[in-house]
Amino acid sequence: MTAHVPPSSNPLRVVVAEDSPTARRLLVEIIRADPGLEVVGEAKDGLEAVELVHRLRPHLVTMDIQMPHMDGLEATRRIMTEVPTPVVVVSTLVERDIQTSMSALRAGALAVLQKLVGPESPDFERESRHLRDTLRAMSAVKVVRHWPQRASTPPPRPAAAPGTRARPAVVAIAASTGGPAALHRIFSELPADFPLPILVVQHIALGFADGMARWLDSVTPLRVKVAEDGEPLKPGTVYVAADDRHLGVTTDGRVQVSNAAPVGGFRASGTFLFRATARAYGAASVALILTGMGQDGLDGLRELRQSGARVLAQDEATSIVFGMPGVVVAAGLADAVLPLESIATHLKDLAAPPGDIPPRG
Repeated sequence: MTAHVPPSSNPLRVVVAEDSPTARRLLVEIIRADPGLEVVGEAKDGLEAVELVHRLRPHLVTMDIQMPHMDGLEATRRIMTEVPTPVVVVSTLVERDIQTSMSALRAGALAVLQKLVGPESPDFERESRHLRDTLRAMSAVKVVRHWPQRASTPPPRPAAAPGTRARPAVVAIAASTGGPAALHRIFSELPADFPLPILVVQHIALGFADGMARWLDSVTPLRVKVAEDGEPLKPGTVYVAADDRHLGVTTDGRVQVSNAAPVGGFRASGTFLFRATARAYGAASVALILTGMGQDGLDGLRELRQSGARVLAQDEATSIVFGMPGVVVAAGLADAVLPLESIATHLKDLAAPPGDIPPRG
């Protein structure tokens, strides 16, 4: 079952779930400032949000996290199970709320945004536009009840024969919409002693990178942290791009954190990461492009592929949005196009010493 996208002449219908009357009124006013958006229902708790979604069948829900009777996480789970509808979490930067917001992304929410303070903030107009733009973009995403279930079949083997390509030394990943849940799935299936460092650019709202890293660190075997400039790369450690900073790597195996200009509108940018990885590691790199809108990462992957690196892409069936991996596949840059459930096994195969790949029945 998918969300229904309205004709362009009709406004997008939004249900707002927020227990604070003041915060709810502000959010409704921000949304209504766009004639292309229409608030059709307001919920003061999660139970009411689920009921309104059933009854009104909106195109989108904005979801608070801490609410009485039923919180935003459980409401998201119910909506995604019963009447799949795009959900955008609107949360505070309180640690508890950030962690619950990350769990809501795993449950099927598409994006998380920070609550706006109010018109007194100097960034209010810019942040309001960003919120409305995000709602418009997310309303067009097709959502399903669960990740597609596939038969358990062995994933493709690495494309090159043993000895014909450099032994991998680093993994570089870029993701956007749907990325946190995909990263959770992959990292949960990698062992704590995974022998390669992993660099991650995940497009996420400002203020949430650190919380996402702590969440992934707490729920997966790997060590996950926000990247710090100059720190040495270590096996079994995931380095997540910091808020509003590019992530790269140096030729001596150290993290690079940069405030260089955005690339394609993004900072952090997947293309910046992949270009830096190509310069530092070349053919000894494994690049992975996951679910996400747009084409961030494409130009960087061209350079990585030219250097002899392996390029993996998530497949369309398991991508929330097949934009980023789709353009890579269309450009012929992917060595393998994999369902989400096969990616961790493929990474383990690539990282294993020659002759150590276990047979599969």
